[in-house]
Amino acid sequence: MITWMLLFSLFSESTQDGNVGHNGVLHCEPQNMTLTTPDQKILLTWGDDPECLGVHDVLMYELVVLIAKEQVHNDQVTVTPGQIGFNHSWNWTPDLPLKYASHSVRLRSRYKNYTSQWKQEQTSTGTNIPKSIKVFPQDRLFKVGNRVTFYCVLPVGYSFDKMYLSRNLGTNMTNTMINNQTYALTVNLSKPSQKSCADVKCQARTNNSKDDHGACAYIGYIPGDNNLHCETRDLQSVECLWTVGNDTYLGNKGPTAYHLLGRKCADGSMGRCSQKVQVSVGERNWTLTARNPLGTVELTHRVDLTKRVHMFAPERVNASVVNSRNVSLEWGWKVQLYNNLNITCQVNVSNGEVNAISENFGIGLNFAVSDDLIPYWTYTATVRCRTTQHSWKWSEWSSSITFSTMADVPDALDVWMHRMDNQTIITWKMLQANQSHGLIIDHEVTWAHTKTPERKNRTKVDLPKDSLALSLNTKEEYIIGVTARNINGSSAPTTITIPTVNPANRVNTSRILGSDGGFNLSWSVSPTASCGYIVDWCPVSGECRVEWLKVPPSETNANIFSKNFKDGVRYSSSIYACTQGAPVLLERKEGYVREKRIPEDLFKPLNWTQVGSDVEVSWNPISLREQTAFIKGYILHCLDNMDICNRTDDPEATSLTARNLKYTSYKFIVKAQTAFGECGDTTITATLNSQTDYLIEMVMIALVGVFGLLSVTAILCFRHWTCIKQEVYPPIPKPVLKDKWLTSLGKHSCRPLRVDLCNHSEVQIMAIPEPRSISAAPMNGCVGHVFTQTPKGYYNQPLKNSTTPPLILPTTTNWSGLPSSPFRSVFGNPSYELIMRSEDQQTNSGPDFHEGTPLERCSSGYQSQSLTNQLQEDPQTLFCDPTYILLPHSSK
Repeated sequence: MITWMLLFSLFSESTQDGNVGHNGVLHCEPQNMTLTTPDQKILLTWGDDPECLGVHDVLMYELVVLIAKEQVHNDQVTVTPGQIGFNHSWNWTPDLPLKYASHSVRLRSRYKNYTSQWKQEQTSTGTNIPKSIKVFPQDRLFKVGNRVTFYCVLPVGYSFDKMYLSRNLGTNMTNTMINNQTYALTVNLSKPSQKSCADVKCQARTNNSKDDHGACAYIGYIPGDNNLHCETRDLQSVECLWTVGNDTYLGNKGPTAYHLLGRKCADGSMGRCSQKVQVSVGERNWTLTARNPLGTVELTHRVDLTKRVHMFAPERVNASVVNSRNVSLEWGWKVQLYNNLNITCQVNVSNGEVNAISENFGIGLNFAVSDDLIPYWTYTATVRCRTTQHSWKWSEWSSSITFSTMADVPDALDVWMHRMDNQTIITWKMLQANQSHGLIIDHEVTWAHTKTPERKNRTKVDLPKDSLALSLNTKEEYIIGVTARNINGSSAPTTITIPTVNPANRVNTSRILGSDGGFNLSWSVSPTASCGYIVDWCPVSGECRVEWLKVPPSETNANIFSKNFKDGVRYSSSIYACTQGAPVLLERKEGYVREKRIPEDLFKPLNWTQVGSDVEVSWNPISLREQTAFIKGYILHCLDNMDICNRTDDPEATSLTARNLKYTSYKFIVKAQTAFGECGDTTITATLNSQTDYLIEMVMIALVGVFGLLSVTAILCFRHWTCIKQEVYPPIPKPVLKDKWLTSLGKHSCRPLRVDLCNHSEVQIMAIPEPRSISAAPMNGCVGHVFTQTPKGYYNQPLKNSTTPPLILPTTTNWSGLPSSPFRSVFGNPSYELIMRSEDQQTNSGPDFHEGTPLERCSSGYQSQSLTNQLQEDPQTLFCDPTYILLPHSSK
């Protein structure tokens, strides 16, 4: 059975293709070929061989055009089964005019892989010879990528040189001779001619001279438009959009023409075309054609326009109601049919920094309300819409409108505190314009003990101050509240609890280094941080204007930045846990945003001290203001041997000692160790002396000091001798004696004073500044009283023997103005009264004392046993005081 089926198949195929020969030659071939040249065109007509009637598929005819034996063009004609048996035609305008060359056309048929024999028709022979060089074709348009042929026809007497295409717009250029007067240039066009023609040059020689002529060729592209899609905007027309292709470079020689649904598009070059149509439900094809002389592009989009509604932007947008925190917007429609559509609209309200977009829905929607606005702030608003059901495209944004919200009370302040010296500084961040909701008038600060929160103290803080210093008891907790006030009222109070100061709760300070102009801080989670963390910072030295940042409880790191940060300044950062009560200090860190190299002469003053063969170099503690980087230690260099004499890793050190040095001169350099290496160099020069030289130097210094002190003392004593004499040796007043005693003294009444019997030294004598009287019984006419001071004009001298009766001196208990003496009580003598007067107070009321009257001087009232015995043995001896006895001279 299978065998019979195979035989039937082969018989059917042989019957169907019975017009194909054994050697693959098609028996269906053209016949009755006719070639004419109307208007310099080649027109070829032919008919089908009767054998072609057996072909039941598409039949192709292939054509080739030749000039002489060179093929210059090829083409093909398609014949459908319904056209078989009828006459066919083909025409072509040759690039080289027919009058300058003979053209022939070859024609054959092709069916599947079978072809007929070539049949050829030839035109009349071209006999015209030009009078000048001619280049063809002229002013023709060519497509980039094609391989084309240009011709050069020479007059008689010219010899061909070359042909070429200018500006390197072609590749694989070949020159071919067709006959003695005709030459061809075949070239692949690789580049466009950039809207201006490209020159095709033909050079020839005649009479030893060169001559050239050319033709202009425009090289470009067919239209490249793509991506067509169509929509409706007003539900009464179709609008198609597409992407315009690259430039065709044909300029005005070959502009692109656009047609939508067979009707010309006025704005086709803009990629847009609109036509009035009846918009109905259902899909249909929307076709666009783009055509230029080099070719045609056809684009098709199948779509239901009712699902492609692109709305126009809303019109007449206005703010109908404006409050402090919301606004009502209204708008209208350009197309009345929009009122029947389910519409979604977006409202964009912007304050210049933040855009808030809200969506609203509704049939024919034409209003919306925007909330959460900032009071006393200026906004702009725009609206756009689209259909809700198919959500094809948003409309363009409407024209923007501007409005300002009403004023309101200020927002709550951001408050923090820090301690400085013995004060607590309450500080807050000034409200920004979008927080104040009006002009701020002042701030109010309240504080009270946590035990008695109802007993509040209040004070007003005027602008522009943003802090208040309070002197609070550091052993008590206080609740601080701060509010801001504008014309609409006061903000909600921001409260903070001031913790007590407990030295036991101090935390260690760690070091940090900045990065990217700030600090990256991290810390451990604290279970007490119920409301987050507070990180504050300020310079360690100088004015501390604290800044702070609040961190939510879920985060344990923060990047802090400030416009006040400076390189080379050490900052202290504290991390607090925010609790329901007072904040709790967790950590403290110190560091630099960026360290700077410490300049020279850091150590001031730099001193040195020699101890034997050791030298201690010392300096004052380095202030934090001068530490522009962390100091890790210090190094002492001795430049006598260029060695490091000593070093320390203690940044708090203030001295280093160089040991076992030679007795010579040294230059010591102290340097600080930092991240930049050794810096802050400070130099001091010292000369070391031996111990002997040192001892001599000390002795000389001591002698010079003593000599200087004595010299100063002597000079002072000399300059103030009168005052010293007055204090050491005061003037002695003259005594005034009553009852004219001693006037009757005899010549031999007393014996000379026995000075050798006085047992007291002159120092002891001088120690008794008061006159003394000693009561004693008169002994053989001798006086029984003595006086300590000698007035001017009186002196001691021996007394002459006198037979005058013994003199009895009256005594008195009133020694006004005279110092007391222990001898006064021992030797009392009430038998007379002695009155002392100064020289200028002397009167004649007392007895007259005559100069030259001798008076013997005796010992003090205190008498030793030997002296007593002597007096008993010698009754003529006078018993006296250790001071001088003042007696007037005898008048005789």
